[in-house]
Amino acid sequence: LPQGLETAPRPLWRKSIGHGYSGVVVARQRLVFLDDASGQETAHCLDARTGQELWSQPFAEPYTDEFEPGPRCTPLVDGNRLYVQSCYGEFACLSLDAGKKQWGFHFRDHGMFWVKDRSGGPGAANRRGNSGSAAISGDRIFIQVGSTNGASIVAFDKIRGRLLWKSQDDLTSYASLVTGTLAGRPQAVAVTCEGLLGLDAASGEALWRVPFKTGANRNVLTPVLDGGDHVLFASYTTGLRRVAVKAEGSKVQAAQAWLNPALKINLATPVLVGRHLYGHGPDKDFVCVEADTGTIRWRQTGFNQYASTIASGTRLLVLNDAGEVLLLEANPDRYRELGRFQACGKTFSHPAYAHGVLYTRDSRELAAWPLQPPAR
Repeated sequence: LPQGLETAPRPLWRKSIGHGYSGVVVARQRLVFLDDASGQETAHCLDARTGQELWSQPFAEPYTDEFEPGPRCTPLVDGNRLYVQSCYGEFACLSLDAGKKQWGFHFRDHGMFWVKDRSGGPGAANRRGNSGSAAISGDRIFIQVGSTNGASIVAFDKIRGRLLWKSQDDLTSYASLVTGTLAGRPQAVAVTCEGLLGLDAASGEALWRVPFKTGANRNVLTPVLDGGDHVLFASYTTGLRRVAVKAEGSKVQAAQAWLNPALKINLATPVLVGRHLYGHGPDKDFVCVEADTGTIRWRQTGFNQYASTIASGTRLLVLNDAGEVLLLEANPDRYRELGRFQACGKTFSHPAYAHGVLYTRDSRELAAWPLQPPAR
């Protein structure tokens, strides 16, 4: 990231797009985003340097509610494969070069069910559609289906789409999955409506679980894996916690290292830089928190309802829900702003940063903002 941001950049390009909350991803100079421009949930692939569309592919029926129509799950790129997931549970693997479907399935194939009453009842995704994303480790892709019929989380061969295992009966929250090695065991770590848990990546066996309930069965943040066999996670009902995962003989045990109930973070996953977490706080503020203790180092007000955070080195890029981009110093001693500019309209979509360019979207437009001079 740049050292400073003295003047607002001029966009490399802008492109009109449809509705959707899903984030933008960039890989191999290709940019992928999802919207509802064709009357269906649709994947688009652009040349990231020019904004020229290379292909588009509708993949699922549309979704809408009183907030905004359009897809909410951020796509995932692995090699020449693009994985997309719709609000209603249509999952597809597309080729990144042409958008051709390689394999796919529907969540209802594994017992996922939907309810019309959006005000309460079962899991959040059963009422409001899917918002989380899958995760990949090695030759496997892990997907949070949310079926109470033994298929809460499902693993597939990422290339051929062959079912490898199904596990658990938890309902689905809005959070994305993550993968990593904890207590010497490769795992998929998930936040469901019932709590935080780790599954053996090879077999799907539940290795550990930290149960807790939240209001409206709604967890949003993605777990953050902290080096040294720890997981950090925040809920808008229970607060921010750190969980230690340890091997006990042939078993794996999890214990809460600390809980800060004041940090009821609602929508935005913080980032870990060194031994400190930085991100949107619970009270329209931005916070810095010690990862080892849960102690709040500082808070800065004026951050509205949501802000996405990207970390690189000692710099943070923050996009708030008013469409402002802020460049901050990742400094545990004080809040220090290094510049800001207006990038887009109201947004709850995570941006992407690649090759010195920041890509932002709102419900009408996608834009590319150069923050560093191109490499010579």
